[in-house]
Amino acid sequence: MTAEFGFESVDTLRVRDPKDVEEVVRAAIAGEQPLEIIGHGTKRLIGQPMATNAVLDVSALNAVTSYEPNELIITVQSGAPLADVQSLIDSKNQQFAFEPMDTSALLGVSGNGTIGGMIGAGLAGPRRIKAGGARDHLLGAHAVSGFGDSFKTGGRVVKNVTGYDLCKLLTGAWGTLAVMTEVTLKVMPKPESERTLVLAGLDDLTANRAMTAALGSPYDVSGAAHLPGSVFGSAAGALARLGEAGRAVTMLRLEGIAASVADRAGSLGNALAAFGAVEMLQDDASAAAWAEIRDAGPFAASGARGLWPVWRIVCPPASGGALGMALARESQGDVIYDWGGGLIWAALPPKPDAQAALVRARVDAAGGHAALIRASDEVRRSIDVFQPQPAGLAALSERIRNSFDPRTILNRGRMLRGPVT
Repeated sequence: MTAEFGFESVDTLRVRDPKDVEEVVRAAIAGEQPLEIIGHGTKRLIGQPMATNAVLDVSALNAVTSYEPNELIITVQSGAPLADVQSLIDSKNQQFAFEPMDTSALLGVSGNGTIGGMIGAGLAGPRRIKAGGARDHLLGAHAVSGFGDSFKTGGRVVKNVTGYDLCKLLTGAWGTLAVMTEVTLKVMPKPESERTLVLAGLDDLTANRAMTAALGSPYDVSGAAHLPGSVFGSAAGALARLGEAGRAVTMLRLEGIAASVADRAGSLGNALAAFGAVEMLQDDASAAAWAEIRDAGPFAASGARGLWPVWRIVCPPASGGALGMALARESQGDVIYDWGGGLIWAALPPKPDAQAALVRARVDAAGGHAALIRASDEVRRSIDVFQPQPAGLAALSERIRNSFDPRTILNRGRMLRGPVT
């Protein structure tokens, strides 16, 4: 087995089980060879470019270990295709409530992301404001650390107090702490019905106020997004039809039992009457529009903004409208608002630094953080893709990373620019 996982002539190391993962990592430590961790590779274009010729491929770890629909729990290996797992739970009328993002259209890649990639990236969709993020639905995990040792964190029940809650660290770590081999996730019933209230023609600041009012109402809003009229030149499908004649649209989603959704939609429409007339999307039409918002569809690589760098900005929701307007005006770019203004997707005209100086200055002033999700290798080598951390937080992050992977074997350099030792 050790010879099979040598590093002299093999570039891609395809493992068959967690024991193989341990052996690969230990061989990498012995040979001082960093590893790039992939499932299907659909998110390889996110992060700092990594300099390594050794790839640890976990795509063969693709089994559903256990699924208990009545207990709302599924345990699955990390290389399992996300679409296949979603299809399985959909057959039981269940879903991942945090709406994991599909980055393939935005990045212009084909393929099917994996469960491990979903957790490693931690990119949640519009329902994040109600259901929480990916980390809130990860109950347990099996993984291999940068020491080459297997460990287990969490368990298979929602209320679990076994050891430290390391699941939170693995989510969004982009594979820099450990190689996940199996995860246990909470699933939730799909809503019986959904309706989306649409307000047309609002400017960004007014839309921000409307979303804040809706989210502060008692009507249990599960999605709040705003698309300025300028983005519809590159939108497709349901969003293109909503944005006809270049009008801006503000969208507010309600989900649940049909009778409840209908009643709440009427009440929320009345509460928002001061912002204008309300249009309505129902069920399939609503779901299609929110899927495009989840995946930043208007900025897809195949669209009019396909060659523009794309930033993902998280900020206090009340600051979103002003921040987005300033960025769009000063960069001559386009923005999309999700999470009631707390998440901004910004597509900016190409420049050698992807306009990083402008983005960082504006985001820092608003108390947010920004990550460059789409850009060329050259641009990603020249700037910090992820938000630079203050000194104290950076030191804490380094201590955590060092406790998992002291030799920086796993995805070395993906999250930090420059040499990592």
